[in-house]
Amino acid sequence: MKREQALAIVKEHLTEQRYLHTIGVMNTAVELAEKHGENVGKAELAAIFHDYAKFRPKEEMKRIIIEQQMDPQLLDFHSELWHAPVGAYLVKQEAGIQDMDVLDAIKFHTSGRPGMSMLEKIVYLADYIEPGRTFPGVEEVRILTAESFDEGFIKSVKNTMNFLLSNNRPVFPLTFQMYNSIVMKMED
Repeated sequence: MKREQALAIVKEHLTEQRYLHTIGVMNTAVELAEKHGENVGKAELAAIFHDYAKFRPKEEMKRIIIEQQMDPQLLDFHSELWHAPVGAYLVKQEAGIQDMDVLDAIKFHTSGRPGMSMLEKIVYLADYIEPGRTFPGVEEVRILTAESFDEGFIKSVKNTMNFLLSNNRPVFPLTFQMYNSIVMKMED
């Protein structure tokens, strides 16, 4: 699917602000993919569709999680997590994208998971550092990423975990597992 076609499809499902965010994620993902030898077309497509389900009604997302037998733990956590796995499902059903690499990058762009592929990490990190983001710590992650992709990625995960913990919010198990897998690899 060509960029223009993909953007036209997602634009119908996003607010103007979220569409601009998507453009930022797309451009950042393409830059990261080019720099790190990842498939640029897949990075671009996953970035364009990463928030496809962001504004779907919560009841629709809940129904899809149940009907498609997705991780039932999702329903115990903030609905902000739901749009990623539901989005991957809907992108496959509605936009006809069948590439599992692209779908997994969409599916895990909020929670992460242990053993993420480079493409999954690129979309996760691009979503975090795209130029429109303005929250404490993002500039540090941008600088780290420019120096070392792995260091930037690790810092983005730590920042996300710290944000959730400092606000007394639960951390999704896959996110904890991702963090643990990163730290355990660093110790090797």
